Amino acid sequence: MRHFEQTMKQGKKGGMLAAVLLAGIAMLSPNRVMAQPAPASVHGHVVNAAGQPVAKGEVRLTTDRSSDAKTRKYAYTFPLDASGNFAGKGITPGDYVAIVFQDDKSLDFIENLVLAAGDDKTANFDMTRKEYLDKMTPEEKKALEEFKKQNAEAVAANSKIANLNTLLLQARTDNKAGNYAASIAAMQQATTAKPDEAILWITLGDAQLGSADQDAKAAKAAGKSPSDPTIVAKYTDAATSYKKGVDLNAASKKPSPDTAATAYNQMGTAYGKIGDIKNSSDAYDNAAKAQPAQAGMYLFNEAATFYNAGKMDDAATAADKAIAADPKRADAYYIKGQALIPKATVDPKTQKIVAPPGCVEAYQTYLELAPEGSHAEDVKGILTGIGEQIKSTYKAAPAKKK
Repeated sequence: MRHFEQTMKQGKKGGMLAAVLLAGIAMLSPNRVMAQPAPASVHGHVVNAAGQPVAKGEVRLTTDRSSDAKTRKYAYTFPLDASGNFAGKGITPGDYVAIVFQDDKSLDFIENLVLAAGDDKTANFDMTRKEYLDKMTPEEKKALEEFKKQNAEAVAANSKIANLNTLLLQARTDNKAGNYAASIAAMQQATTAKPDEAILWITLGDAQLGSADQDAKAAKAAGKSPSDPTIVAKYTDAATSYKKGVDLNAASKKPSPDTAATAYNQMGTAYGKIGDIKNSSDAYDNAAKAQPAQAGMYLFNEAATFYNAGKMDDAATAADKAIAADPKRADAYYIKGQALIPKATVDPKTQKIVAPPGCVEAYQTYLELAPEGSHAEDVKGILTGIGEQIKSTYKAAPAKKK
């Protein structure tokens, strides 16, 4: 590229005459002042021999074809972005060599990149072309084939994971909407594709438990027994799925206490619905052990499950465990009172109803903790009915002044 420079000197004497002469020269020779050419631009995309974008590196431009690689000067350098693209502006027109560099190692080049004034030229580097591959050494070709194989496996694995995530998301959506059959179908497909993933089995268990509850409710509404073998089988299937999820989570590199607690809690519910008290109680206890901070909640769930199933002795025992874990959980005292009150007797001498030990105390504590709770009026009615005085230190908040 030729550069033009014009230098003019003006002496101190004869300034007026010199100015007139210069003006005349300018009028007579206008072509001596030449316009600078418009700059050029270049942009392009770089892919490696495996067909992947080169996301790290740069493209350099040079007109220096005589120097060796160590001393060669580069007029322009444009970085590659994460997609393997580059772009450069403000380039002086000329015939350049464009070279792709990564970690100061040249990967590919374009011998003659001619950029005319005002050009915005595309310059792509495709290292999958035959000419490039033919120049690779046997070792480089072997490494490339090994990389392609590993990459193909990674792509397949990522595609599989993406499909599983789609199935999992859809199953969770179906569970919330009560579409349990669709959720079960999706999770059975998912667990078949990847049988070693705990969360897939747990989500399958949620769908099976929901479906069993749905069938049990329908059977009860129709005046049929919710202990129908097909319904029991669904609860059993749910418990089995939860157990599978628990075992896989425990065997993983980083077992999740949250996952274990959730699965055990649901497993306890499934076993409780079919009257398997031992396995149900063990599952809830394990949930409490997995997440000690939430032990009161899981043990209360145990009490509630047994109470709803009509297992009053077991409900009372579970309620005591819940109270021990969280003495401020009011509903645990309510369940204890309700589980004990059926054992009330009548004193033959006084004809007064005698509540079993711990029953009245449980009711009174409920009122202390939840004086305006959803069961407060029922509890007051029961206590009054058996001739017990309602003991409560609760005081209503004073009315706000208007």
